[in-house]
Amino acid sequence: MARWLPRSADLTRFCQKLNRVKTLEDNMMETSFNRCLSTIDLTLLGIGGMVGSGLYVLTGTVAKEIAGPAVIVSFIIAGFASLLAALCYAEFGARVPKTGSAYMFTYVSVGEIWAFLIGWNVLLEYMIGGAAVARAWSGYLDSIFNHKIKNFTETHVGAWQVPFLARYPDFLAATILLVATAFISFGAKVSSWLNHVFSAISMGVILFILIMGFILAQPKNWSAQEGGFAPYGLSGIMAGTATCFYAFVGFDVIAASSEEARNPQRAVPRAIAFSLGLATGAYILVSVVLTLMVPWHTLDPDSALADAFYRRGYAWAGFLVAAGSICAMNTVLLSNLFSLPRIVYAMAEDGLFFQVFSRVHPRTQVPVVGIVVFGLLMALLALVFDLEALVQFLSIGTLLAYTFVAASIIVLRFQQQKVDAPAPAAGGRPSPEPREGSSAGELKEYESFSDKLQLVDRDKSKEHREPGQLKAAFEPYLEFLSDFYPGEVVTVAVVTLMVSAICLCSILVFGNTHLHLPTWTYSLLLVLFSLGFLLSLLLIWAHEQQHGTQTFQIPLVPLSPALSIVLNIYLMLKLSYMTWLRFAVWLLLGLLVYFGYGIWHSKENLREPRPQRISARYVVFPSGSLEERVQAVQPSSQPAAGLTDTDTEDCKR
Repeated sequence: MARWLPRSADLTRFCQKLNRVKTLEDNMMETSFNRCLSTIDLTLLGIGGMVGSGLYVLTGTVAKEIAGPAVIVSFIIAGFASLLAALCYAEFGARVPKTGSAYMFTYVSVGEIWAFLIGWNVLLEYMIGGAAVARAWSGYLDSIFNHKIKNFTETHVGAWQVPFLARYPDFLAATILLVATAFISFGAKVSSWLNHVFSAISMGVILFILIMGFILAQPKNWSAQEGGFAPYGLSGIMAGTATCFYAFVGFDVIAASSEEARNPQRAVPRAIAFSLGLATGAYILVSVVLTLMVPWHTLDPDSALADAFYRRGYAWAGFLVAAGSICAMNTVLLSNLFSLPRIVYAMAEDGLFFQVFSRVHPRTQVPVVGIVVFGLLMALLALVFDLEALVQFLSIGTLLAYTFVAASIIVLRFQQQKVDAPAPAAGGRPSPEPREGSSAGELKEYESFSDKLQLVDRDKSKEHREPGQLKAAFEPYLEFLSDFYPGEVVTVAVVTLMVSAICLCSILVFGNTHLHLPTWTYSLLLVLFSLGFLLSLLLIWAHEQQHGTQTFQIPLVPLSPALSIVLNIYLMLKLSYMTWLRFAVWLLLGLLVYFGYGIWHSKENLREPRPQRISARYVVFPSGSLEERVQAVQPSSQPAAGLTDTDTEDCKR
């Protein structure tokens, strides 16, 4: 029985495989992509990804069914939480200018299996998001023509009542996805130019909505007669916030495009800040004018803005808004189709996904196989599936990616920076490392023992501590932590922080409703888990972190990423149980792909050294010097080169 159980050494090696991190190239600016995108290009890509169906569809849905006019507060909270996550993406995008976004950031700092699961969820997120936007695009165009397209399809093609399938096949949504796929295949420059055109039209329409909306605003629509400002209370506001995260997925496209940016160290942080700020402002202001134009409970969730203008007697304005919304949704489609193949490319390039998706077209310099395959999958989803029930799935994938990126920032910030090993000097001996306070080419020698004692005293007073080591001020109180490797305590503290955050948020969300805890138990658990969270945070802060890097760094680490982790986990727990069930099924499918393919074809797996049995042979030369040669063990019938059998016997004696 015992022989069938895995040995502890095998289990340790297996866990190390799961948590191995990606080895980055020395020159991260080298790429097979075309570095042609400027800060403006990246900013407009981000705006195009965020200001689309979320503005024209999600705003009305959340206002009517979840939060009422307090959707404004939901967007403010969602924007703040997205800002914390966006700052983490900005730091990673500047430090690691490689395509892959959250997948890549997790891989270089946390571990392989976690990176794969994040990438796997992002794939589904982009596929469902693109298909949902295409159906919204189709619905808006259909509303302009008084639903003639829908009626024609149901009459001549037919309709069906099947679970998880749409009521009728949406050929228009599938067609627009195929057309967008064709344009994306022409290269990053063509995609960027097309995005500029649609973004300019979309921003012009938004300005028109704001001006006309404030002119037609009626403050009585927020009065108690109409249900008040927050008819669903704080619970509705927070539930609306979780759903509103779908609107802020777009800034992820900037990080996914960093390998095609001309100067990613500057362009990525600036583009993320500009695009998120403009998008958040647009969502808040449009929510204000929408709920002031008409009563929130009378909104049409499918086309809220256009319907509001129609009902106020401005049919021409409603037509203009519908046309502008189609342009905005085009930018979201381009954003999804632009990002998804690049994340697939990053996973395939690392060996975790099928190798065919790592091919880059030599002329257009884009992963054309991934673009075509996933464009077709998106078109199929939009054609036959009912995506309304799956839209909430987008939020959980986004929130999970935000959580891991925030945790990765803490881990990476407290890791030692990798430096190149000193080149060996003439004669094959490694040159001594420069001492603290001297340059690389200037070495100081300390001859006498008293000089060395003075050096030790000076080092104690001015001790240089590496990232991940305990700060000198805390060493007298936490001396037992000094024996750990740099960064090891921080990694354990991050895990403890995340567990405490999950428990704390679970009590906040389910303590009174589902668990029905007594007041004293509820309060005690809140205090205990809050203390665990704060102690983990303080333990991380007590260690040295990296300073003085040339790229953007998020301020207030570890506080800012920790707040992002708590808020993201809280919002995830506010989602429905069906969303979590679908999420669990998708994760299981991902684990099958990883253990069936990814773990065996990973490039990091190929880099791992194969164990070799070695033996040391010592040869004494007449000069009296002793040299050691280490070489692979050979069969007894083939003595080592340069040594006779007699020499080997002498060495053994």
